[in-house]
Amino acid sequence: MLSSHCSSNQQQQRHVLWDIPLPRNQIYSGCQSMENGSNKKRLTRGNLQRLGTGMNSSAAKTDGVNHVAAASRTSTTQSENVGFTLSRWYRQTRSPLANRKSLNPNSYYCHSFPLTRIKLQATTHDDKLIQHYVPTFVMLPLGVVTAENVIVDKAKLEKQLKELKAAEIDGVMVDVWWGIIEARGPKQYDWSGYRELFLLLKKLDLKIQAIMSFHQCGGNIGDNVFISLPQWVLKVGETDPDIFYTNRAGARNKEYLSLGVDHLPLFGGRTPVQMYGDFMKSFRESMADFFESGLIIDIEVGLGPAGELRYASYPETQGWAFPGIGEFQCYDKYLAADFKEAAAKAGHPEWELPDDAGEYNSRPDQTAFFRSNNGTYLTEKGKFFLTWYSTKLLLHGDEIIDEANKAFLGCKLKLAAKVSGIHWWYNHPSHAAELTAGYYNLPDRDGYRPVARMLSRHNAILNFTCLEMRNSEQPAYAKSAPQELVQMVLSDGWKEGIEVAGENALARYYADGYNQILLNARPNGVRPAMEREKKLRMYGVTILRLTDDLMRPNNLDLFKKFIRKMHADQHYCPELSKYGHAIERLERSKPKLRTEELLEATKPSEAFPWDGETDMPVEPASVFARLLKTILSIFSD
Repeated sequence: MLSSHCSSNQQQQRHVLWDIPLPRNQIYSGCQSMENGSNKKRLTRGNLQRLGTGMNSSAAKTDGVNHVAAASRTSTTQSENVGFTLSRWYRQTRSPLANRKSLNPNSYYCHSFPLTRIKLQATTHDDKLIQHYVPTFVMLPLGVVTAENVIVDKAKLEKQLKELKAAEIDGVMVDVWWGIIEARGPKQYDWSGYRELFLLLKKLDLKIQAIMSFHQCGGNIGDNVFISLPQWVLKVGETDPDIFYTNRAGARNKEYLSLGVDHLPLFGGRTPVQMYGDFMKSFRESMADFFESGLIIDIEVGLGPAGELRYASYPETQGWAFPGIGEFQCYDKYLAADFKEAAAKAGHPEWELPDDAGEYNSRPDQTAFFRSNNGTYLTEKGKFFLTWYSTKLLLHGDEIIDEANKAFLGCKLKLAAKVSGIHWWYNHPSHAAELTAGYYNLPDRDGYRPVARMLSRHNAILNFTCLEMRNSEQPAYAKSAPQELVQMVLSDGWKEGIEVAGENALARYYADGYNQILLNARPNGVRPAMEREKKLRMYGVTILRLTDDLMRPNNLDLFKKFIRKMHADQHYCPELSKYGHAIERLERSKPKLRTEELLEATKPSEAFPWDGETDMPVEPASVFARLLKTILSIFSD
């Protein structure tokens, strides 16, 4: 729409009301009201009040002259014009604007004796700084689509998303729950709630990272809603509970199907691998328009509890609490039989699954398996078990991602897999909490590079968590080292030639947490890296999560600063190719790697160097913080 109201009295200064949907990422020169009708003047950038993408424009009174601010609009296909309009103006007298039908809708006009046409000026980006731009997304609430397949409080959601769009986020991440979509029965998919959600996101021009969530929501840190696996799947478990991960005591975990049944047709003649593949194919078919429009740019493939490639080793529903070491989850009859077969082939039919690894909340040195001196994990039997346990997980991830590759073949997107940031007991020789989760990582063995190598055959992104955490925030008794862990895992991804992305593990609304994310996103900084041969930069970061707390004014203001710094002090850039993220159509995965090739990657190597702090902080460190850091560094030496 375009509406204009001007004074018919040529002696009055004229103020025009515009209601024009404005193209996204355009900077508009303003127009100046003149007393002399013969004057026309195009304003320069210096006369222009610049506002962020999506911000409402305003008129600023300066020496009796009104300057029109920058503004933006979201433009989508199918002529859906949404977003923000030039809306707040000063007093005016009203009269129709002649010949307004002849105006070019892609230009911006203002009336100031006579009608002055102002051409658009595209947003410009610094050619060097834009190469350090890290796209930043926000996770939507876990239950944004309810178990009843409807959006929760759509009006509130839209309002919040508009505010985030104004903050210049690149898009959102959303869980697409198996338990909602295929709830009615095998292959009875209902995508209605998600189509409605995606239409809203399309309207707001927010890119989508979609998680294929084959796990239960509820039972993990931060879960505030409950969404189970499909009931018809759980029903199979009533007569065969071994389809679920099981600890040594026999407790079943219904968060995710045991990888021991990956190839067993226990679900109406289908295997879990087939069910996951069918789900993803249906998603592609039902969301074809969103794929073609480039709205969906990432598919994160759920590979375990919380969507992560891991075992269900530390479930809060079974009493686990930080910093418990967790428990091995391989005592269902299917995995137990697989282990016995593998042990027999290795010439040790007498070997059994561990019986000395403690309980969920044990400490490493309280167990015979993980104790520092002569723990079972150091024996031939222990090494065999840990290799088998971690390799089963690795092959599970490889197979499910291969199904995703087949399902989304030809789509313009990237596949991704999430690896859990298990940072507690990292500084204990046994790395106990990592081992129970399936990451066979020790001081003399790299447990993450084989994961990166597996992902490399699919050209998939390694998405890692706990980016915001700092060692100084962790209790000493947990022997935690999130900073070294992040440095190791990201380095492993880069060494294997794949992209790495990440998330925060816990909600943080303070500068130190954001600055730690900024450091991990660009480990060697922005300005120094311009002269370096190798530039380290994460592919993207997703912030957990959209909540009322995040949208509080003080928190949102700081978040906006954070987004700006993630973008290397540049405005939102819709052209992914400008910062080196051009997305090609998905090609078929490379040939499967032999297990021996994957395990060759376990040889330890030095991580890439990290700067001590980010050179683009959201807020400079306080004098007290710098002093404290200096003191700590002295004592650490």
